Amino acid sequence: MKKILIHLLKPLSFLPAILMMYLIYSFSAQTGEVSGALSYEVSYQIVETKNEVLNENKTETELAYSASSIEFYVRKAAHMTEYCILAIAISFPLYVYGVRGIWLILLAGAVCVGFAGLDEYHQSFVNGRGPSVRDVCIDSSGAAIGILLVQAFCWSTTHNPSSKKRR
Repeated sequence: MKKILIHLLKPLSFLPAILMMYLIYSFSAQTGEVSGALSYEVSYQIVETKNEVLNENKTETELAYSASSIEFYVRKAAHMTEYCILAIAISFPLYVYGVRGIWLILLAGAVCVGFAGLDEYHQSFVNGRGPSVRDVCIDSSGAAIGILLVQAFCWSTTHNPSSKKRR
């Protein structure tokens, strides 16, 4: 009975990846104005929190300037984070299905890079947005980090150094 349940539930391991793809697609479907406002809001929250924690006593104008100056980096960090999570969500199920090593890296990487390219193409149809090769490269970097994290985690759990005999 346990094997049947596992066999039936195994395909559901890809559900987090599908949900992450939907989330990324939803963010990409936002107009340039909405997306920019969201990025600015997050940037403002970051500088406002920093201002409070470090007691910098910045004015609203200084906070707005600081938020504007980091907004680009916040957007790109969001790209990397989304694709890092996507890569993790794709890599773990592949690992469960027995894909290991270089094949895991290549397959998960191809799916993530392919989705990043399709996502940028999708943005070319959204008002105020456009495709960017740079964003595909940033997305791919995040995906590579996610895939390597999964590889390292899986390797560390299967290669326990304490179980090896000492000489």
